[in-house]
Amino acid sequence: MTILGEMLIGARAVKGTNGPIQAINPATNEALEPVFAGGTEADVGSAAELAWKAFAGYRETAPEVRARFLEACADAIQALGDELIERAVAESGLPRARIEGERGRTMGQLRLFAQVVRAGNYLDARIDPAMPDRQPVPRADLRMRNIALGPVAVFGASNFPLAFSVAGGDTASALAAGCPVIVKAHSAHPGTSELVGRAIQKAVADCGLHEGVFSLLFGAGNGVGQALVAHPRIKAVGFTGSRAGGTALVNIAANRPEPIPVYAEMSSINPVFLMPEAMKARGDAIAEGFVGSLLMGAGQFCTNPGLVFAVEGDDLDRFLEVAGSKLSETGTQTMLTPGIHDAYNRGVDQLEGNSRVREVSRGQGSDQPNQCQAGLFVTTADDFIADESLSAEVFGSSSLVVTCKSVDDFARVAEHLEGQLTATLQLDEGDHQAARNLLPVLETKAGRILCNGYPTGVEVCHSMVHGGPYPATSDSRTTSVGSAAILRFIRPVCYQDLPQALMPDALKDANPLSIRRLVDGQDQR
Repeated sequence: MTILGEMLIGARAVKGTNGPIQAINPATNEALEPVFAGGTEADVGSAAELAWKAFAGYRETAPEVRARFLEACADAIQALGDELIERAVAESGLPRARIEGERGRTMGQLRLFAQVVRAGNYLDARIDPAMPDRQPVPRADLRMRNIALGPVAVFGASNFPLAFSVAGGDTASALAAGCPVIVKAHSAHPGTSELVGRAIQKAVADCGLHEGVFSLLFGAGNGVGQALVAHPRIKAVGFTGSRAGGTALVNIAANRPEPIPVYAEMSSINPVFLMPEAMKARGDAIAEGFVGSLLMGAGQFCTNPGLVFAVEGDDLDRFLEVAGSKLSETGTQTMLTPGIHDAYNRGVDQLEGNSRVREVSRGQGSDQPNQCQAGLFVTTADDFIADESLSAEVFGSSSLVVTCKSVDDFARVAEHLEGQLTATLQLDEGDHQAARNLLPVLETKAGRILCNGYPTGVEVCHSMVHGGPYPATSDSRTTSVGSAAILRFIRPVCYQDLPQALMPDALKDANPLSIRRLVDGQDQR
C-alpha cells in the first residue's frame, strides 16, 4: 500500500492544505517522504457531520456485526505486513521487535473488544418488572441499558505509534461501544497513521458500514485538535500526551455550550517503594530489575519508574551501588522525536543543577542524534517534600531515589505525591505490616498497585486499570486499557412502560441477544 500523504474523511482520501507535516527518522534526523499537510476547520466539520450521520445506525448494529468489524480491522492491519513495521520503525526509532509486539497488542485489543461486544455485559441490562398490585404505590415496568455517547475524537500518542494511536485502545473501545471515531493522528508518525487508517477504512467498507464510522485527520499545529474537541457533534475525547495538552483539551471541552468528557492520560512518575526486609533479602536483584524497567524503551513509557522511596542505610547504599553500576554500563537509546529528546535533556539538566539532588550515575553518552543517556539521582524525603520541582515527570530513562529515615516516612511522602498511574511495592513477608499501613494512601494516589514487579508492561485484559487521579488522568473513574475502557463511551438510559415492540433487544423479555441481565435483582441469562 502506497503512502500518499492523505487524510481520510469517511470513504474519501483528501489532501490537506494547512501547513507541512513531515516525519523525521529520529535515529538519523532524516526527513521521510511524503510531505503531509494538515486539515482545516472545514475538514473537521466534514468528518464530524459524517460521523453524526453514521452514529444512529452504527450504535444499534447487531453485536455480531460490530464484533466482526473489529476483527476485520485487526485482520486488515495484519495484512499490511512488513510495510507497516518498517514505516513505524523509521518514524519512531523503536526496534523492529518492539513494533512487532505493539502491532500484536493493537490487534489483540481489537479482538478483545470483539469478545466484549459479543458478551454484552457492558450493556449492564437491568429489568425491574411492573408491580401493579404493590402497596401503597404500584411500580412501573423499568428497564435500563447503556448506549453509545456519540462520535468520539481520539488523539494519537507519540510513544505508541500503533497501540495508542489510530487503531489503539481509545479507538477500539469507542468503536466497540458503538461510537464513530475521528482520529487526529500524531505528527511524529503520519505514514504509519495513514497505513493503519486505510486498513480501518477498508474494514468499514468490507463490513458494509456507513463511511462516517471512521475518519483520520492531520494537523500541523493545535488548530485541528482544538476544532475537533469544540465541534458540537463530538461527544467525548480520548487523549494520551502531555499534561499541558490534555489540560488544554479539558478546558475547551468544559467551556463548550454542551460540555463533554475528555479522557486524558497525561503525567505519572510511578513511585516504587522498597521495603526493608525485601531489600535485605534480595536488594541486588531488585536493583537489577529496577534498572531493566527504567531503561525499557528509553524510558518512554507512561509507567516508567521515575521515583523510588527507600530507607537509608547499608541496604540502600548497596542498591544504589548495584543500580548505578549497571546503569553506567548501558549505552544510549534513540528517543521518539527530537522534541522529546530535548525535553528529556532539560529535565535531567534541572535535576543535575538542583542543589538538593546528587547524581548517582549516568549511562554512556553518544554523538548520534536524539540519544537518551540514562540518569539516576538521589535526594532526601525532606528535600523532596520541600521542592515541588522534584515531583515533575522526566519523560525518559531518568529516576530519582528518595531516602527516608524509616518506613514511617513512606506514608508521609506518599501523601505528598500527585495522582499516579501506578505505585509499586517491593516487599517480603516481614514487610506486610508496613505495607498494610501504606496501602490506604496508595489507593488514593494510583490506579494500579503492583507487588514485587515493575510498572512497565501493561497487560490488555479484563482486570487492567490504566488510569489514576489527576494528573495521571483527567478522570480517575476510568481506564484506557482493558475491557472496562468501553465504559468511558457509554451512558445509561431507562425505559419506563415501553411496549415490547419498541423495546431494545437487550431488554426484551425473550432476551434475543442471550446476554446476562439483572432481572428483579437476580442475575439471569
